[in-house]
Amino acid sequence: MTTSQNSPPKYLQEDLSEECKKFLSTLPKEKGWMESTIYNFQGFWSSSRAIQGVIACQQQFQAQDSDIILVTSPKSGTVWLKSLLFALVNRNNHPIFEKDHPLLLKNPHDLVLFLELDLYVDGQVPDFSSFTSPRLLATHVPFASLPKSVQTSRTKLVYLCRNPRDTFISMWNFANNLRLDNHKDTNSIEDKFDHFCKGASLYGPFWNQVLDYWKESIENPDKVFFLMYEEIKKQPKIQLKRLAEFLECPFSIEEENCGVVDEILRMCSFENLRNLEVNTHGKMSAGVANKNFFRRGEVGDWKNYFTVEMNDKLNHIIEQKFQGSGLKFSYI
Repeated sequence: MTTSQNSPPKYLQEDLSEECKKFLSTLPKEKGWMESTIYNFQGFWSSSRAIQGVIACQQQFQAQDSDIILVTSPKSGTVWLKSLLFALVNRNNHPIFEKDHPLLLKNPHDLVLFLELDLYVDGQVPDFSSFTSPRLLATHVPFASLPKSVQTSRTKLVYLCRNPRDTFISMWNFANNLRLDNHKDTNSIEDKFDHFCKGASLYGPFWNQVLDYWKESIENPDKVFFLMYEEIKKQPKIQLKRLAEFLECPFSIEEENCGVVDEILRMCSFENLRNLEVNTHGKMSAGVANKNFFRRGEVGDWKNYFTVEMNDKLNHIIEQKFQGSGLKFSYI
């Protein structure tokens, strides 16, 4: 269904049940990034539409031991990892060298769906009968708010973390592009930086989410695999092979010799994905233009935006929040 010129796209609509509206009115709220308001639910901030999806998912989703769920803080390289994961896990059904590979015809977001933003959103009851095993799914939700069946099953979680400076800049640009697409004003960088620093970013506080998955990956390394965006950039082959080992579908010697690993990395590279016809045109079902998911994909873009004061402030927060965790961020 296409939205008329006058009505906002789905991601800005609030098609909420009366029960949900009543519940949201009891929650702390802040000015939104794309939408007018975000709410604090179970310790994280999100839109009303996403929170309704999270609640439905928590109540209804039944995880399977073979499931693989990709988790990210928004704007941490989600599209890139969705494509890598899809190509890796489906390389028998969809050989990477085939001319009509799904990644050449569809946006990665359409191949690996979000639980709370696609499958359980707007009161939908998803039909999983068409999903092949292992089911590939995605979420932005913090560990403590995942459905209980995900936490207690042998479902594997792949968490992708990006340094907070680039994450913030990417989130701010993305939100402003979506606001402009709907003839709205943009948010100043100072305003949103303050929100980010006090934790009021989408699915934030950023540090809470990252630390929770980091700790889970140390305590339960067979269940949670923690990846750094910057490390994939630096050593793509090593990190892809580590991911394949974790998912128990390692590359054979033959595959390596035939260039399967190299071809997955080439096909899923930011440059290749960004230039595909499907990603330069078209929109997601929620109304976001596919091209909005491909901006720069670089490490260190924050340097083009940050003032010395912003840098000092975020450094201080990061030092406080991550002290003693053993987690270190790379910015170059």
